[in-house]
Amino acid sequence: KMSFGTGHHETTHMMIQHILATDFTNKSVLDMGCGTGVLAILAEKKGATVLEAVDIDNWCYLNSLENVSRNDCKHITVLEGDASLLSRKKYDIIIANINRNILLTDLSTYVSCLNEKGSLFLSGFYDSDCELIETTCNQLNLKLEHTLMRNHWVALKFVKLL
Repeated sequence: KMSFGTGHHETTHMMIQHILATDFTNKSVLDMGCGTGVLAILAEKKGATVLEAVDIDNWCYLNSLENVSRNDCKHITVLEGDASLLSRKKYDIIIANINRNILLTDLSTYVSCLNEKGSLFLSGFYDSDCELIETTCNQLNLKLEHTLMRNHWVALKFVKLL
């Protein structure tokens, strides 16, 4: 089924590139704004052992449940909701392909859930938003590690400093 996160959009494609270049072995992962669940599914296929896929949209939630099942994933829990579901949770890697405004609103929550030296992949915004995103992330003790751009869309990889 098609919904957000089919792999065809530039942001999803770049997030897949980030995932393919990263070691997910035995990692705990959050896919925030999971859409179809494609990024969480790939993270499990790359070796992640504890995964949560969260989306606020009911269609995306149901779609992710179906796709997780169809791909025989055993470690993904799909949840319907927003960042308020994340209190007291910890992850090694957080994937958030949403939009600039939601990312900026929820960044401090993501950082509080990210283990030290953890990775945060962000996308869903344009290159013109990079300075604002990076400045906000730097204030939250994140360091930009890698940037991908495609047709004015951007996917950034940050690492949480000690």
